[in-house]
Amino acid sequence: MSATSPRPSYAAVLRIPYARRTFAAVLVGRLSYGMVPIAVLLAVSRATGSYAVAGTVMALFGATSVFLSPARAALVDRYGPRRALLPMASLYAVLLGALAVASWRPGASGPVLGAVAVAAGACTPPLGPTMRTVWSELAASDGGLLRRAYSLDGVAEELLFVSGPLVVGGVVQFAAPAVAVALGAVLVVAGTLGFVTSPAVARMPGSGAVPKDRKGKRASRGVAGIVAPVVAAGGVGLALGALDLLVLAFAEQRGHGDDVVAWIFAALSAGSAVGGLAYGAVEWRSGARVRLALLTAGLGVALAAAGFAPDPAVLTGAVVCAGLFVAPALTTAYLVADASAAPGARTRSGAWVNTAVNAGISAGAAGSGLLVAHVSPTLGFTLAGGTALLTAIAVGAAGRRRARPAGAGESGVERVGEPRRNGR
Repeated sequence: MSATSPRPSYAAVLRIPYARRTFAAVLVGRLSYGMVPIAVLLAVSRATGSYAVAGTVMALFGATSVFLSPARAALVDRYGPRRALLPMASLYAVLLGALAVASWRPGASGPVLGAVAVAAGACTPPLGPTMRTVWSELAASDGGLLRRAYSLDGVAEELLFVSGPLVVGGVVQFAAPAVAVALGAVLVVAGTLGFVTSPAVARMPGSGAVPKDRKGKRASRGVAGIVAPVVAAGGVGLALGALDLLVLAFAEQRGHGDDVVAWIFAALSAGSAVGGLAYGAVEWRSGARVRLALLTAGLGVALAAAGFAPDPAVLTGAVVCAGLFVAPALTTAYLVADASAAPGARTRSGAWVNTAVNAGISAGAAGSGLLVAHVSPTLGFTLAGGTALLTAIAVGAAGRRRARPAGAGESGVERVGEPRRNGR
């Protein structure tokens, strides 16, 4: 099923049968994830008149969405995308619609909004992890093509999380924020429906059961293999979560406004997008586990150096350099997790990496919030960079304990479990 060439390009990725249709549909659904957080925050704050309530509702929504992601992904592995994603997306959309209705007018009850947000977060369909599983099927016979597919996916996701708030900003110019919440519900249903009806997804029926060993217990094969990518993703998330408040503290210390902060955040996303595209285009000789440690270390060095920037212009350049490592590091983490996953657990493995990133971002934001009031931005950047460096050391140590087997694929990670079959 994969379109192979001596040096496969991003165009070759999109020439894979059904790839463009499948990818376009899932991006429509994933755009909702870039919109809903800010839309819910605005809608709840308008309805309750309280930023504290809005923040609490968003925290509850985010927590259930992130931490239950592996459980939802396990349902996709077991029952297949069509049987698992459609019910999830439908229920998620209904609950978002209920949240939009409840927050339409001022005076809404905070506990009611929180309860609906928790329920909606628990039903968030894992479109990203499932799409990465589809990519690994479509490009199963060509490791270079798979790396490009993952890089393209990661860059597209980065752009969606930049464009999502812009769409919400456009909507609230003409309508209540609740309309943006409702639009997010429509997008996720439309995108999921288009995704699961693609022939590339329809032929993925699911494993039918949770993998078990000879004694009837759940198989643990592949669990050790995803520890390194999960740890790396968590470390990257910690560093990125701390970065937001550190940039804000840096700007305020030097008397600059929010417009400067916004440009620096945009620079991070731009650097990440460029880094992701460049990473996928290069033919790497080192194994994926080695690259994972080196990329995480590169992020740490760039962040530590950013703290010594004398002004926002230099800091922006340093943040761009840091961004160059973000998408490649996460892309590699997903590749390692997919290659190490046990049969019937590949979507769940990717979801664990995704959960680690988001949990790390939340923890980094909370930790930096406690530190910013007591340490200088320079020290804060050094600590954030040091966190990434320590993560890289741990990942590198874990990689040295796992010898690369003969016959490993281009990505430099072993394939765990049954061989993949084209056309499955």
